[in-house]
Amino acid sequence: MHKKEFSAGLIASLPVFIGYFSVSFGFGTMAVSLGISVFEATLISFTNLTSAGQFAGLTVISEAALLFDMFLTQLIINSRYALMSLALGQKMGDRFGLGARLASSFVITDEIFALAMARPDPLTVSYMLGLGVLPIIGWTAGTFLGALVGSILPASLATALGVALYGMFVAIVVPQALKSRPLLWVSLLAIFFSCLFQWGPGLKEVSSGLSIVISTVLASVICAFMFPISDEEVEA
Repeated sequence: MHKKEFSAGLIASLPVFIGYFSVSFGFGTMAVSLGISVFEATLISFTNLTSAGQFAGLTVISEAALLFDMFLTQLIINSRYALMSLALGQKMGDRFGLGARLASSFVITDEIFALAMARPDPLTVSYMLGLGVLPIIGWTAGTFLGALVGSILPASLATALGVALYGMFVAIVVPQALKSRPLLWVSLLAIFFSCLFQWGPGLKEVSSGLSIVISTVLASVICAFMFPISDEEVEA
């Protein structure tokens, strides 16, 4: 393992660690309020590392729904990670073997994906491992502590903690979007399509997970035509 690359990944992921700790604290609190034990809530976070999927999963569990409902909900909400993995896999190149790709795929979240794609230097296995360690620790530790004190914090405070995830993502994307015209356009288009699904007649009935996937694909396809990559850039 390259210590310099691993340390660079740790430093880059420090803001994500702080944000994940805050958000997962709210998840732990909510999980305990629905009858899930501290151990079970912590295990969910350690083995999933997906905010929207986990919060949606709590709803399915609380309603005692079928396993198929859980499968469908998670498939729709987390489908965007498949798109992220495809994009990130192209940037990894031949330096990543199967084991390294599987390990990297586990830690891919919206924020980690943004950090990895925004890195100007080539990705390395050590960097990706460093990028994933602190977020896993923050997400798991925050869930554990939130579950422990879940019966103490008011529900309004637990809900407010969830806003931290969106603020953290904005803080990561906006500086890069101001430097890159294609990234700015794809971000604006994704926001536009998301607003259509949120307030458009008939479209607001589409689930949030599916609307995210559709908005991402549409914005990416449009920007692929607007900002094509030359053969020289692909080879580089």
